Amino acid sequence: MPVSSLYEPDPRFPDLGEGFADPVRAADFPRTDLRYRNDRAAHLVGLDTLTDAEWIAHFGRFSPLPDNLDPPLALRYHGHQFRTYNPDLGDGRGFLFAQLRECGSGRLLDLGTKGSGQTPYSRFGDGRLTLKGAVREALATAMLEALGVPTSRTFSVIETGEALERNDEPSPTRSAVLVRLQHSHIRFGTFQRHAFEGRADRIAALIDYVIAHYYPELEGAADRPAALLETVCGRMARTTAAWMAAGFVHGVLNTDNMNITGESFDYGPYRFLPRNDPNFVAAYFDQSGLYSFGRQAEAVFWNLRQLGGCLTLAGDEESLVAALNLFGGAYRAELARAVRRRLGLKGRGPETDAALVQAAFKALAEGGEALRWEPFFFDWFGGGEARALAGPRGPIYEGEAFQAFRTLLRPYAPAKPGAADQPYFQRPEPQELIYDEIEAIWARIAADDGWSAFEAKMASLEEARLAYDLYD
Repeated sequence: MPVSSLYEPDPRFPDLGEGFADPVRAADFPRTDLRYRNDRAAHLVGLDTLTDAEWIAHFGRFSPLPDNLDPPLALRYHGHQFRTYNPDLGDGRGFLFAQLRECGSGRLLDLGTKGSGQTPYSRFGDGRLTLKGAVREALATAMLEALGVPTSRTFSVIETGEALERNDEPSPTRSAVLVRLQHSHIRFGTFQRHAFEGRADRIAALIDYVIAHYYPELEGAADRPAALLETVCGRMARTTAAWMAAGFVHGVLNTDNMNITGESFDYGPYRFLPRNDPNFVAAYFDQSGLYSFGRQAEAVFWNLRQLGGCLTLAGDEESLVAALNLFGGAYRAELARAVRRRLGLKGRGPETDAALVQAAFKALAEGGEALRWEPFFFDWFGGGEARALAGPRGPIYEGEAFQAFRTLLRPYAPAKPGAADQPYFQRPEPQELIYDEIEAIWARIAADDGWSAFEAKMASLEEARLAYDLYD
């Protein structure tokens, strides 16, 4: 049986009509070697029953899923790249492969590709993805999900047997095609393309589509464009705050890398902070620090303003500005929530929680070179002072820099009593995903096709996800 009874296809994107996508076909790859399949994610959409051969047929050769998109669609969009408008974008090495309903919730989900071949928007690119890039993205999504960040999920990685030439890494290098599962592939840049072309009718169609399929609670809103923008601002505030609590630097916060449902996706030169540093950048080419760790909220708000500008073709400018102005307050509230959740604590009110967050960031900054980002949250998860002080970083926490944080923390109760008693939290060190470790994992694969380190890391990140239990 190729799919389970839980599989529920629902290809809705064609409802938008002409002008939003182009039919395409996947490249014919020399090989299709299955390197990773996410059966937990596949179970959510009724595809975990596929055999490996069927999996490869669908996600390496892209035989259409039953009653789903055929052919797949390369989506049209524009975008600001480092705040320079680029009208020559679109799905250049990927496409929307399928749409289907999530088991239980009924949410509409997309299966999209990366590295599946050339499209009308490839320009001078080969439409391919390096195997290293696929490995890095799989690791990123597993770590982010473990830390409670709304993110796409790496669904499949299949090595494709081509030797790729790249300017920024040793070449030739191995190739892969990746499939991701996420809520939506409609980007801010999707709206930008049609605003650029002056197509108010298509902006209105996008608003109707997004509300119908992602935000049905807004159907009765008196001002639908403003209601949509306010909701997207709230979603992006939550995601940005979750990045900050995770110590994550996306690296390329362009408008074509932000979607209408607020998930983080498309991981290129990302990094996780080794230590607290607001000026830390993930991309070597971000020489001005535009997308540095401490400027991510500013970057997201700038992108939301571009989305708001597009919506003026269908809505009232004053109402849209009012919706945008809610982002700052929403972000501050979400940051307090995200840090508190990462510490595994029940809330004690907005002002009290905000004070705790401020103290935590200050303590992290004053902890110096000896205090890494992720171990801080691991040590203090559940608010157990005795456990933190007894651990390897106890002497740091005994210092004056941590007195205010410890004082503010003591009245807090754990969100889930006993959570910190799990075996994961009895270790001296947590799972991290620092640059050197990623490079070491890749080096094993590149040198002798050794996948054991990658597989062990993915298993460990799954253990961390279950222990933290933060994702929603």
